[in-house]
Amino acid sequence: MNATSIELAHSAFQAIAHPILICNTDNKIIMANYAAQDFFSTSESRLKRQQVDDLVAPSSPLLNLLDRVRGRDAGSREHRIPIANINMPEERLVDAHATPMANDSSLTVLTLIERTMADKIDKQLTSRGAARSVIGLAAMLAHEIKNPLSGIKGAAQLLEQSAEEKDRPLARLVQEEVGRIVKLVDRMEEFGDERQPEFTSVNIHEVLNHVELIAQNGFAKGMIISKHFDPSLPPVLGNWDQLVQIYLNLFKNAAEAIVGQDKGEIVVSTAYRPGISIGIPGTGNRMSLPLEICVEDNGGGIAEDILPHIFDPFVTSKQTGGGLGLALVAKLVGVHGGIVDADSAGGRTKMRTLLPISKPKRAKKGAMRNE
Repeated sequence: MNATSIELAHSAFQAIAHPILICNTDNKIIMANYAAQDFFSTSESRLKRQQVDDLVAPSSPLLNLLDRVRGRDAGSREHRIPIANINMPEERLVDAHATPMANDSSLTVLTLIERTMADKIDKQLTSRGAARSVIGLAAMLAHEIKNPLSGIKGAAQLLEQSAEEKDRPLARLVQEEVGRIVKLVDRMEEFGDERQPEFTSVNIHEVLNHVELIAQNGFAKGMIISKHFDPSLPPVLGNWDQLVQIYLNLFKNAAEAIVGQDKGEIVVSTAYRPGISIGIPGTGNRMSLPLEICVEDNGGGIAEDILPHIFDPFVTSKQTGGGLGLALVAKLVGVHGGIVDADSAGGRTKMRTLLPISKPKRAKKGAMRNE
């Protein structure tokens, strides 16, 4: 192999998006690409002074994988391996593939594929199908429940008029509770609305500024809201009203989390993140989701046992609330072809949505430019 070929191979190795380590029979690291350096938050020179054993727990399946590959001189893989060490702020989940080097069997190539986003995308795509049956049931129940509730409320109003003074608070309590149930049923009906909204090119920053104005003059009055926007962000393909509803719910959740805190803050950010795409069901096409919008708060975080289910209906970490706000967010984001996920660590909670961009329509061949 000449110098040009070696340089080209090295450039290709460094350009691979997944972390790759090359190690010897003692698990000593010989080479690490840029993605591996970023993944382990350290330089190649420091990695080369370490063994793979130094990067993982002593009982890690990663070490068994390397031993197995050397034992049979053939490639092998392990799925969903947790990796954590002193340089990493939180545990990360990976699929690992190890294979002997083609021209030197004493070296092993170890490739790590992070599972975090893949798992979240898979979970949301799987749950959307199951949600359709729940949506149908919710719509039917909402319709059937509201009819008798109207009768109960009317009867309570009549009872209040004829009841003795000491019994009137009970009649008013019945009316208030019926009103509360009606509001809950109304929210359930929102899940049953399967009509496809009209999509246009929407400036997401205009949506976020509009939502901030509502929040600052209502539920988030006096709270600190910091914005970090990427001004070059292209427009999103979406429905204005539904996008406002998505981020109004996320702002409201964040505001409720920091109520009563002296240093409570909501941070809203946007960024362009190429590389994430999902398959469109029923077609062979894939949709790119490069627009990232995050709403973050420092309200104490979400309990670890609730976090994986935070977008399910009737699941909530708040003392009050019906647990439908984030479920509706997940539904509306799904209608837009996007995904939403939640991260919570160190007392901070980040709600991240990924949405598709609005691509300009190509002019038809032969069409006049100055129509």
